[in-house]
Amino acid sequence: MAMFSGIIRKSILVMFLSLIVSSSSGCTLTWGGLQLTHAYMLFWETLPPFPVSAYWSQQVEDAYYEEERYGKVEILDPIDGENAPLYCLDPPTPDEVIRAIPNSPEGGFAFFSDTQWNNVRMTMDLIVDKVEDCKFYPLAGPARMHKCHYKCTVYYTKIERSNYPIPFENIDYDSREVVYIDHDHLIRCAGPDAAELSLTP
Repeated sequence: MAMFSGIIRKSILVMFLSLIVSSSSGCTLTWGGLQLTHAYMLFWETLPPFPVSAYWSQQVEDAYYEEERYGKVEILDPIDGENAPLYCLDPPTPDEVIRAIPNSPEGGFAFFSDTQWNNVRMTMDLIVDKVEDCKFYPLAGPARMHKCHYKCTVYYTKIERSNYPIPFENIDYDSREVVYIDHDHLIRCAGPDAAELSLTP
């Protein structure tokens, strides 16, 4: 108890001395910083600078990346031949599967709550491969919908670790996630069917 009270007295003394020195030595760190920030705002006509975690910057970049790579529907040219075979030849990439998993391990706080995925393995099974009839789509014209649906199963070793306030570590060697991804796309129609759909009011 005596040691604890001594630490408190020393801490109060250091804080008191710091306050006296900062106010009587001519140093205007706090007030000068506020004045400089206000002048910066008036000159550049913007908000004051404030620190932003790199996590939020990465979230914005990921949103643009996913919209560019995976958020758009392709419109392909007509396939030559009346009975030309159409197959789903564009399975999901590992990057797309990991980004589609809802229970992502990203985020958390170091030493407080940390989650890791190790030994990641995945399988991709084609469950739907169907070409619909030709019909008119707004902003696309006469086209056929080619449906390609995949069932992706991700197997991994999940490690949950915390060092404070209660240190523990939990390892799950048989964790898995299942996500369904569709690569539906349009194929333009050609021939008499396309002409009839274009003339239909």
